[in-house]
Amino acid sequence: MVKPGPQGGDPKPRVAILISGRGSNMVALIKAAKVDGFPAEIAVVISNRTDAAGLALAAAEGIQTVTIESKSFGKDRAAFETVLQSALQKHRIGLICLAGFMRLFTAEFVQAWYGKMLNIHPSLLPSFPGLDPHAQALNAGVKVSGATVHFVTPETDAGPIVMQGVVEVRDDDTPETLSTRILSIEHQIYPNALRLLASGKLRLDGAICRVSGDADSAGTLIAPRPTSG
Repeated sequence: MVKPGPQGGDPKPRVAILISGRGSNMVALIKAAKVDGFPAEIAVVISNRTDAAGLALAAAEGIQTVTIESKSFGKDRAAFETVLQSALQKHRIGLICLAGFMRLFTAEFVQAWYGKMLNIHPSLLPSFPGLDPHAQALNAGVKVSGATVHFVTPETDAGPIVMQGVVEVRDDDTPETLSTRILSIEHQIYPNALRLLASGKLRLDGAICRVSGDADSAGTLIAPRPTSG
């Protein structure tokens, strides 16, 4: 069982959202966490870029923000992570959600947070990892695509899958139109995945993530009915 656990006596786990840009999924997580009964608290948003648009959005939602400019660290990922880890400890963080965070981690950092760090990727992993997943999907001629929330491992977009959401791929889709529809799915599944993790309802069985007890009825696949237009 993945046990996020309250940190420092807090009644529910405190979450850090890491961003590098607009923070679309960040906003979805923040809004979900403000609903009564949500089992986690968004404690801080951390960006590795001072110009990340998501910083202003987080502040407008009343969330503390921290900037750790990664450019000054160059290729020294370990040095950047030392500063990041200090910020996480200062804010008593128990869980991390990556939301468009464009910085690779060392294997040591990932291992330290394994089972407590989530990422979202706009494809149905393990298909189309890495860059340009929407173009990859269209070039492959698939009939469905979507988004995947997964635990972070040292391998890119390869960790145990927590939740997936599916959309139809249309004949006239472009990477931009497909991206727009998938983004709406991302905003649904990421808060739901965090809810499961923070509630202690996820269990890692090797490379497989399983959902315990009555959480199965909530489903870890969202496949909305196609809409016209």
